[in-house]
Amino acid sequence: MAERSMALSIVQFPCLSDNYGVLIHDEASGRTASIDAPEAEPVLAALKAQGWKLTDIFTTHHHPDHVDGNLELKAATGCTITGPREEADRIPGIDIEVGDGDSFDFAGHPVRVIATPGHTLGHIIYHLPEDKVAFVGDTLFALGCGRVLEGTLEQMFESVEKVGALPEDTALYCGHEYTEANWRFAITRDPDNARLIARGDEIRRLRADGLPTLPTTVAIELETNPYLRTRTPALAVSAGLPAGTPSEIFAATRRAKDVFKG
Repeated sequence: MAERSMALSIVQFPCLSDNYGVLIHDEASGRTASIDAPEAEPVLAALKAQGWKLTDIFTTHHHPDHVDGNLELKAATGCTITGPREEADRIPGIDIEVGDGDSFDFAGHPVRVIATPGHTLGHIIYHLPEDKVAFVGDTLFALGCGRVLEGTLEQMFESVEKVGALPEDTALYCGHEYTEANWRFAITRDPDNARLIARGDEIRRLRADGLPTLPTTVAIELETNPYLRTRTPALAVSAGLPAGTPSEIFAATRRAKDVFKG
């Protein structure tokens, strides 16, 4: 393994209508990875602003708003694209296939691959334990989780639980700026949660100033995210399942969000 250098530099920037692009950079080696590639132009602009050269793309899943920039970025930079083995045939330009339990080195920074099926069947997240950061794509959002489009609600429950089991000081970078809308739903399920109420004020201030609500942390989400609070009486009652299992409460909560009009 390469000798580890100083902490990674991380830059987050908007893409498309509500996606985020993220660059991670190791100063000593010069390696720079893009977490997903929603579109090429903002990634190239962020690279230019920082004076970095793209060497890698780490793809979480195959949806177009996460891979549409792959081929243009690869043509412009010669970067290597790593992505989920189970979706390799749907990841443009993929070079390296990875799956659950795999690990690899990024300029001396260990990277763990964790399978999180549900939103898509092959979705993965990238956890850098020594850097206390995880890139969770569309598995978990601030105050929310991804829609279950290909997998099952049980799979999504288990995937969200994996994120919640990471160390509480782990910073979570998510694929979208959905926090304000997620809060409007979350408060209907957990209306007496003082931390959630206070978080709503914080979110509105940030968005009014044009600032991102991300990254979040595992600790914050454990206190406020309804999908990680399925063992609390409040979420059981709001789901109409006072004796329900956490998985059943999760499923009922996710179904309610799918039709929520707030």
